[in-house]
Amino acid sequence: MGRAIIVKGTAQTTDQAIRPLYTAEQRRRRDASPWTLVQGVLAPLQFLVFLVSLWLVVRFLLTGEGESAATVSVVVKTFVLYTIMVTGSIWEKDVFGRYLFAPAFFWEDVVSMLVLALHTAYLYAVLTGALSVEGQMFLALAAYATYVVNAAQFILKLRAARLQSATSSEPASGLEAA
Repeated sequence: MGRAIIVKGTAQTTDQAIRPLYTAEQRRRRDASPWTLVQGVLAPLQFLVFLVSLWLVVRFLLTGEGESAATVSVVVKTFVLYTIMVTGSIWEKDVFGRYLFAPAFFWEDVVSMLVLALHTAYLYAVLTGALSVEGQMFLALAAYATYVVNAAQFILKLRAARLQSATSSEPASGLEAA
């Protein structure tokens, strides 16, 4: 059992003490980075593309109609994912000094790699015909399921950071408002 400590005015045990997501210097770099805004724009755009594509893929699987639209939508979603991953890596380098797997976002980055792998496997399947069209669409759904898990990780992490900022009377950035 951890001993009781006070963290920013809240009694917690050492087992429950939560390290802040950002140090003061990292917060300053985050707020100064142009990539913070880029991520703030790309994340909701990617989610919108995901919703449209999900609808098209499910529609195809249920009705057999719209194969081309569903395929194009997954390819577009994949390229939006690649874009947000590259710019997110640059953001992570700006803020944490490393392109991937900074301790603050380690598990989010691990799951992101699975998301990338599944989306890339989808592209491979489309380009090579390694799977039937239905198999490709089910692979897309698997990629989308991992994307939803990954998006939830980021939303929960950034919400926690916003709450930490609010309790420590530090201004929250637009990225933390997610």
